[in-house]
Amino acid sequence: MSPPTDVKEVVESEIKEWHFHIYFHQRNADEHHAALELRDAVLRLRRDGAFVAVPLFRVNTDPIGPHPVGSYEIWCPSESFVSVYSYLCLNRGDLSVLIHPLTREERKDHEIRHAWLGRSFPLDLSTLPVKSEEVPLQYASLKLGYSSTAPQLTLDERKRLGTHVEQILKGEKEAAKAPSD
Repeated sequence: MSPPTDVKEVVESEIKEWHFHIYFHQRNADEHHAALELRDAVLRLRRDGAFVAVPLFRVNTDPIGPHPVGSYEIWCPSESFVSVYSYLCLNRGDLSVLIHPLTREERKDHEIRHAWLGRSFPLDLSTLPVKSEEVPLQYASLKLGYSSTAPQLTLDERKRLGTHVEQILKGEKEAAKAPSD
């Protein structure tokens, strides 16, 4: 099956919220300390406006759900995804980070739609539902991610932007050209 190319379908299916799970070996004091230092740094940066990221209040010192080692979760809306991802890429040290989207299909999110920074860990997917009726909204009071009320580009505005980008890239030898269909 070919990937979708209908702009409306692609825009409507865009993922708006993400989880970053910071993993540490629960009996390794150095890793546990490093994980807590990273968490505190994320909280300070959120406070100071670098990005919006919400670590869950709980730090799991034992395996929980699908996660086989100590961990904690950071919720991130799409509006801050690049900033949080960049920060964790550069500052996670030796810690592993599981990144997955939040959709109605939690098992797929953890099994085939995920990515890792650092070493991967096997997950116990049997603890996750296959499909939920609702998207798992978090922190709706922030009005970000799936709860955003910000105006979005219309399909016509997106088409004009795409045409403009293609015009600019005509002069770039290294840029691939879009199909003409």
